[in-house]
Amino acid sequence: MRWVWVVPLTLILDQASKYAVRQSMVRGRSIHVIGDVFQLTYIHNSGAAFGLNLGNPWLHTLVAVVALVALGWLLRTAPREDQLMRLALWLVLGGALGNIIDRLYLQEVVDFLDVGLGEWRWPVFNLADTFVTIGIGLLAWAHSRQQPEPSASANLEEPHSS
Repeated sequence: MRWVWVVPLTLILDQASKYAVRQSMVRGRSIHVIGDVFQLTYIHNSGAAFGLNLGNPWLHTLVAVVALVALGWLLRTAPREDQLMRLALWLVLGGALGNIIDRLYLQEVVDFLDVGLGEWRWPVFNLADTFVTIGIGLLAWAHSRQQPEPSASANLEEPHSS
């Protein structure tokens, strides 16, 4: 439970940023922050990540809720001593909840972070997406640091020849 504070923090940052964008920007318009490299572009995404569409918006919500259940199970079974893995899971959980709140409230997700060069742009995303991505990156790093468990055959001694 050491990292549980990450969830309310990610939710506050995500929802406050989306609220500020909804209140101060016109949907479909961009504000250049760092030239063409970084801009704020206010859109609503009714699909999944990167605008992928699974059909009915409620199906996206159902998939997200199933993912939350899986995250809960991973948090419950994650080794207590692996704090990096636990932090990563809390980040993913907070980000996922941020987008689920949008889906329940707006039936779409508010996206506004827009990076790229000219016509070569990454799909517009939000802070919740950023927290999920950082969490997944940390999960991969935590997994790569784990020592492989010795196999049962490695514990058997080789017979000695005389």
